[in-house]
Amino acid sequence: MGRVNLLLIRHALPQRVELAEGRADPALSEEGLRQAARLGEWLKHEEIHGLYASHLLRAQQTAQPIAAAHGLEIVTEPDVAEFDRDASSYIPFEEIDRNSAEFQAIVSGDYTAIGGPKPDEFMGKIVAAMDRIIERHPGQTVAVVCHAGVINAYIAHILELNRVIFFGPGYTSVNRVLANARGMRGVGSLNELAHLRGI
Repeated sequence: MGRVNLLLIRHALPQRVELAEGRADPALSEEGLRQAARLGEWLKHEEIHGLYASHLLRAQQTAQPIAAAHGLEIVTEPDVAEFDRDASSYIPFEEIDRNSAEFQAIVSGDYTAIGGPKPDEFMGKIVAAMDRIIERHPGQTVAVVCHAGVINAYIAHILELNRVIFFGPGYTSVNRVLANARGMRGVGSLNELAHLRGI
């Protein structure tokens, strides 16, 4: 099995949802749609063999321009959805009050305090999902459109960090992981955002 190039992409900026009936699953904002279009244009020059996205609307919509540019179908992978997938509100992480209990719970990885999964359960699902994707695409490049917490958790796993949230992936950022059949994983780059210049 040849090396797999795994592109972990954060979704574009979604709309804000203060309180929904049931699960909040916002669509992309106008700015987010522009970001996603720029991302698709940027990545059309790369050879991408597979495209995955979480089941959440913001990830699916972000993946659409990539799918169109490469003639790919979007494969839905629920295990790369964010820790707040079932929350009744959605506030972009960058807008959460830094002194709030919610913010502290997120950065500490204590997702149960905000109705989310246990950290080891969250990370375990992500690692297993990424391993499945890698195994399906030997010697290929594959893109996974997911979420900031997911990207943090997987990169933290690779780097053997003792915290889940350690950096802020920008909206539509590309984060590259290199993988091989022996289970070796390496970080190629973090937070590529050149495609958003001028927005």
